[in-house]
Amino acid sequence: MSIEKVAHLAGVSKATVSRVLNHNPGVRPDTRAKVLAAIDICDYQPNLLARQLRTAQSHMLLVLIPDITNPFCSRVVQGIEAEAEAQGYHILLCNSGSQLRREAAYIALLTGKVVDGVITMDAAACLQELKELIGDAPWVQCAEYDPSIAASSVAIDNKEAAFETVCYLASKGRRRIALVNCDMRYLYSHQREEGYRNALEKLDLNWGSVAYAENVSCDAGSAALRELLMLPERPDAVFAVSDVLAVGVIHAALEAGLRVPEDLAVVGFDGINFTSSLNPPLTTIEQPMNRMGARSVQLLLNRIRQPNSPVVHEVLPWKRVERASS
Repeated sequence: MSIEKVAHLAGVSKATVSRVLNHNPGVRPDTRAKVLAAIDICDYQPNLLARQLRTAQSHMLLVLIPDITNPFCSRVVQGIEAEAEAQGYHILLCNSGSQLRREAAYIALLTGKVVDGVITMDAAACLQELKELIGDAPWVQCAEYDPSIAASSVAIDNKEAAFETVCYLASKGRRRIALVNCDMRYLYSHQREEGYRNALEKLDLNWGSVAYAENVSCDAGSAALRELLMLPERPDAVFAVSDVLAVGVIHAALEAGLRVPEDLAVVGFDGINFTSSLNPPLTTIEQPMNRMGARSVQLLLNRIRQPNSPVVHEVLPWKRVERASS
C-alpha cells in the first residue's frame, strides 16, 4: 500500500504522512491519530530504504550480545528494545557468541548505513578488536567496557558491590567466604574478584578460596561448589558472580546434605526474576538491567544526533536484595 493511499484515506497531504512516519513533533495530535488509523487500515509498511536514502539514517541500531540465553543479557536487551521503540528506532540483534567473524559481518552494516550505531555487551577482552571494525561509528559499551576506548559506557561499580557483599556475609558471622567466578575475559569477573579479595584483606579474614566455573550455567555452578567442598576446610558462605551460578551452588549444596543458609549461605549477582521463587529464595545483588539497556540507547542516540558530544562513562546504582539463602 502506497503513502498516497494513506494520505487520501486520512484526508491529509503526503508530507503530513511523512512527518508522522518520521516522528516529527510538529503534527497535531488529532491529525497524527487519523494518519495512524489510516496506516492500520491499509497495513502500510514504510519503505525503509527510501527513508534511508533521504535522511542518511536507517533508524536501526545494532546490538551485539555474547549469549541471548543468559538471563542478564535478555533483560538488558528488553530495556534496549523498549527505549529504542520509544525513540522511533528498531534494533538488529546479533547473538554473537563473542565470535569476531560473525560480528564483523554485522558491523559491516554500519558502513552501508543499514544501521546507525552499535551497542556492545561483549567481553572487555574482545573490545579492542571490535574497535578496529567499528572505527568512528557511534558506539556505546553496555555492562562491559574498555576505558581506553573513546566510546561511552553504562555499567555498575562491580568492585564496590562485591566488596559490600563480603562485608554483608561477614556481618552474618561467616568467616570462610568463597567466590565462584567465571570467564576471566570479562571485566566484571576481574572487578568482582578484586572487590572480594579487597574485602577479605580489609576484614582480616584469613580463609579465602576462588573456584572458576567453566561457563555461566547451573551445572557449572554445581561443579564449582563440589570443588570447594573438597577443601580441607569447607566454606560457610559462597558469593557467586551470577545468579545462574548461584542456583547451581544451592542445588549442589542440597545434594551434599547441607542446609542453606544454616550450613552454607549463598549470594548471587544480577537480580534475575526467578531467583525469588527458589527454595530458599536467593539473596542477590540486583543490577538495573532494563535501565542499563535504556541508558545505552539514550547515550547512543545522543552520539548519533550530536557526533561531537563528549564520551560519558555512566555508573548506575545497584542494590542488595536480602532473602532466605543468606
